Amino acid sequence: MKKTFQSRQTAILYILPALLLILSFVFLPIILNLYNSLFRWNSFEAGRTFVGFEYYGRLFKDPVFYTALKNNSLYAIISLVFQVGGGLILAAILEDKLIRRFQPFFRTVFFIPSVISIAVVGLLWQLLYNPEVGLVNGLLNAIGQSEWAHSWLGDSKTAIYAVVAVSQWQYTGYMTMLFLIAMQKIPAEYYEAAMIDGASKVKTFFHITLPQIKEMILVGTVITVIGAFKVFDEVYVMTFGGPGRSTEVLGTMLYRAAFRNDEMGYASTIGTIIFVITLTLSLIQMKLGKSGREV
Repeated sequence: MKKTFQSRQTAILYILPALLLILSFVFLPIILNLYNSLFRWNSFEAGRTFVGFEYYGRLFKDPVFYTALKNNSLYAIISLVFQVGGGLILAAILEDKLIRRFQPFFRTVFFIPSVISIAVVGLLWQLLYNPEVGLVNGLLNAIGQSEWAHSWLGDSKTAIYAVVAVSQWQYTGYMTMLFLIAMQKIPAEYYEAAMIDGASKVKTFFHITLPQIKEMILVGTVITVIGAFKVFDEVYVMTFGGPGRSTEVLGTMLYRAAFRNDEMGYASTIGTIIFVITLTLSLIQMKLGKSGREV
């Protein structure tokens, strides 16, 4: 009994530093942000006024909030299709025996965009989308499709899709690498048995590959959805929510409230809503995926 007690004490001592860090840098800021959202305050005044849930009511009446929420949702849906779905297809192709010998080259090519600074990527694509000297319109003109040439970031109907496309270019390769790692851990015997049974590559993919990497698919899905609702940098660099707030997302809305309008309480409210949305979606995805029940 005494030995068991000492073992528990030792385990607690090992866990304590990590637990303190998590409490200090994760849970405490969340609690403080929720607390700050109940006050009217700014960065240049010492005092603050308690307003309760006034900012929450204001936020839910603000049409810009629903525009931002729609853009974040659109961002999440497109990212799931291209980053998760596209990443799975690319990983399956790279794991094919005919392509596997070239895999190191393609892994490098696909992964490079994800390690480039988002600010640099935003500026790069801003130049590529330039209606006068940009490569996108230049290629369209070169292949005789001048009618498709467009001011991609200057048109409120196309700007959000142009911004979302940049993230797909940058992060699809990252997801591909995650799925490749998971696929390479699948025992080769499974595929050999499927080959003996005469299963096609498509059937093998759906009946062996997908079930074996479903935990990684869930992880990729959660990362992608959370990233879609936390997106800020590329929108800030390329459009800052314009033209006419058409590319506004929750991140730029929060930044505008905090550092442009100096409404820190309102910005804290937006931050709390972002946390609630991402937490809820993550819990739903983990529940649907039954994460942790199978190893």
